[in-house]
Amino acid sequence: MKPIRVLIAKPGLDGHDRGALIIAQALRDHGMEVIYTGLRQSAVQIARAAVQEDVDVVGLSSLSGAHKSLFPKVVKALKDEQAEDIPVIGGGVIPAEDIPFLEEQGVKKIFTSGSPTDAIAVYIKQLFAGEAVQEPKRIAHIGIAVEDIEEALPFYQHTLGLSLESVEEVQSEQVRVAFLKIGETRFELLEPLSDESSIKSFLTKKGPGVHHIALEVDDIHRRLEQYKTQGVRLIHEEPKTGAHESQIAFLHPKAGHGVLFELCQPKE
Repeated sequence: MKPIRVLIAKPGLDGHDRGALIIAQALRDHGMEVIYTGLRQSAVQIARAAVQEDVDVVGLSSLSGAHKSLFPKVVKALKDEQAEDIPVIGGGVIPAEDIPFLEEQGVKKIFTSGSPTDAIAVYIKQLFAGEAVQEPKRIAHIGIAVEDIEEALPFYQHTLGLSLESVEEVQSEQVRVAFLKIGETRFELLEPLSDESSIKSFLTKKGPGVHHIALEVDDIHRRLEQYKTQGVRLIHEEPKTGAHESQIAFLHPKAGHGVLFELCQPKE
């Protein structure tokens, strides 16, 4: 199979390209062919180079703050060259509040300055193969550690007015869990069954409170493989059985900036 060809470009008057060169080398390390157009390129020059070089992806880098003007111009220039099928991704010093605008203007994906180079390479490979992992379907539940489910239930049932859906024991995690439905998601109360339970350790260190957020996904194996390829720190590299016989796996809280995320694939 022929390697993926990527055009890396610096549109506008931005005079710094160290970041672009680092990305270019990282993509080469992943087996891609990279064409770098150099500094101070116009949108038309970039689009024509993309067509002439027959690239699969255009990657734009901007540090000048002009990305809201320049990136959409490149998208338009590609369309004018009848090459709108070439996806455009962007990166650099880009405020989070500008990302929705750029994506609305046709930029496929924005990678901010803290994005790992491996994540960019993995995304391009998935984009090229048409295998991009879909976003999580919804928040499956919010896990809350409690000392005793019976003591905690009156607040959720009577004060908040929620209905208790089910209670069960998950021996693999040494926890007893109670689910209370709220809209399209649930609260999951977690009571430790033994001193070996991770919930017991959590309660000892931090006391009762929010323990994790669970995200429902379609293909947990595929998503874990993606995270491993990207170097995302995981607690579980393979799924295990959770409540309701679902398949679950946890990301390390350091990967989630202090938040413990659970991936959850319901039993079919």
